[in-house]
Amino acid sequence: MSNDVSDLKEAEKMVHDDPAPSMPSRREGNNWVAGVALIVIGGVFLLSNVTDFYLNNWWALFILIPAFSNFGNAWRSYQSHGRLNRQARGSLTGGMILSLITIAFLFDLDWGLIWPLFLIIGGLSALLGGWFE
Repeated sequence: MSNDVSDLKEAEKMVHDDPAPSMPSRREGNNWVAGVALIVIGGVFLLSNVTDFYLNNWWALFILIPAFSNFGNAWRSYQSHGRLNRQARGSLTGGMILSLITIAFLFDLDWGLIWPLFLIIGGLSALLGGWFE
């Protein structure tokens, strides 16, 4: 019996000495999204300062932050499950919709002309759900 107890103590010591690597928290995993969004926004502002490029609704660039976050969530979900599941599809759809809204505001596009694109995005999302689930 003492041999069993010593084996258990040794196994416990090994577990405490060599813990499994922990997964990064959700907050740590989204740092790259904020970084990419800020780099894109800063690049557009820099382009505006050094050239004649001008955006009427520059504030719409900040809509890209949640759009990039949605794309990042979709990518992480795809990587962890190995397929395009419901969560990844929802995040991808949300990112595309937010990107379309940003483009419409940035370039003063007529909403009457682009509203069918929202239907197309919804249809693509439904098709992806039918194929990959």
